[in-house]
Amino acid sequence: MLASIFYFIVFCPLTCYARDSRAVLIHQLSKKHTQNPFKKLHGLPVSAVFHPTRSIFFISTKKNVRVYDLLKQKLVKKLETGVREISSIAIHPGGDNVMVGSKDGKMCWFDMDLSSQPYKTLKTHPKDITNVAFHRLYPLFASCSEDCTAYVFHGMVYSDLNQNPLIVPLEILRGHTSSDGRGVLDCKFHPRQPWLFTAGADSVIKLFCH
Repeated sequence: MLASIFYFIVFCPLTCYARDSRAVLIHQLSKKHTQNPFKKLHGLPVSAVFHPTRSIFFISTKKNVRVYDLLKQKLVKKLETGVREISSIAIHPGGDNVMVGSKDGKMCWFDMDLSSQPYKTLKTHPKDITNVAFHRLYPLFASCSEDCTAYVFHGMVYSDLNQNPLIVPLEILRGHTSSDGRGVLDCKFHPRQPWLFTAGADSVIKLFCH
């Protein structure tokens, strides 16, 4: 949701509309207006998210992430992941770094000021990554997977554009059990505390605190 404007996204992945522009709609709540920003989608939509502070919209298909300027109504960047299939996407609170999770257990960190190619690709999980998340306040990010684990990383982004982001693995969190081959389905950080919530296919939500 964009600050003070109250937009929200509705998208329909893997449906009969998946390659149609109607697969992704943006609603402006204050004006009760629906915007259809894409004449054509190049691939099946997987996830969609707003930039935290600007009128920028990210939509991921199975292979790449397209970045649109909603005010100018145009594509501004295309991020090439090189992974088998994207599963999830998260935007750093600063807005210039993007994390992509994949179904081959890889995470791709993009610094959009540097390149449309990943700054770093991390092979972390032996199974599908189900979600990736950044903390709003702390230099932390996490991934969760069908392998019943969640990984927590230190991810420092510097204001000096000449200094690359610093990525350091911190913890592997366990505690969920597999159910029908499924593991951890989602992970979310607490908005203020350095805590991570995980939701598993075992019907359990766990809170991890340092």
